[in-house]
Amino acid sequence: MSEISKTGRYEFLAEPFHCDFSNRLFMGHLGNHLLNAADFHSNDRGFGMNYLSTIGKTWVLSRLAVEMDEMPLAYSRLAVETWVESAMRYFTNRNFKVEDAATGQVYGYGRSVWAMIDVQTRQPTDLFAVNDGAINDYVLADKECPIERGGRVRMGDGAELVRSIDTYYSDVDINGHVNSVKYIEHVLDLWDMEWYRSHAVKRIEIAYVAEAHAGDTLSFYREQTAEGEYCVRITRTDGTECCRCKVETQP
Repeated sequence: MSEISKTGRYEFLAEPFHCDFSNRLFMGHLGNHLLNAADFHSNDRGFGMNYLSTIGKTWVLSRLAVEMDEMPLAYSRLAVETWVESAMRYFTNRNFKVEDAATGQVYGYGRSVWAMIDVQTRQPTDLFAVNDGAINDYVLADKECPIERGGRVRMGDGAELVRSIDTYYSDVDINGHVNSVKYIEHVLDLWDMEWYRSHAVKRIEIAYVAEAHAGDTLSFYREQTAEGEYCVRITRTDGTECCRCKVETQP
């Protein structure tokens, strides 16, 4: 058994140009920090992108839920703790805890679901066949993550087309498709500055269904599903649904 801890803890700076007009970190940049922590943790333990790239495999994010009591202020140092809650043949559940690196104040938590795919076929592949099932050595099932798992984002027929945008070079990541966090940023851009002066995002969930690529047009359909709760469906040029997102807000 490796001596490396099952959990990983990584520090990041809330750089001022990654913060919004309220002087707090953008949700999209927080999402990048979570994904970076996941990458560092998996690479250090033998089932990350560095190794997978040599065998024609890669990780793709299937679901992400982030729930924050408060967003870090500009110039503060935050720590992201991450661990694997469970691993199945084709999917793994990974959790996150976000806190102030100096004081330990907890800002919030995240839950995610990942699939490992073959880069040629784009089909799921067996996690346990990678590096002699290295991921199994790091499963930590009993560590608390007090937020709810992301569920199915249910929408009716009343969703309104709010915006359509083209995608370009900067939208695409190392896997060759529109980056997971870019969808979150585009969704949060559906509300204007004035709206954000009186609302804060408490929780965001996103479920990825299909890939979009540079040159695709993304269309955003929004529906208010409860007080302070909105659901968004995103489709690509051919009408295929790429993902669904739920945004829960508070005054």
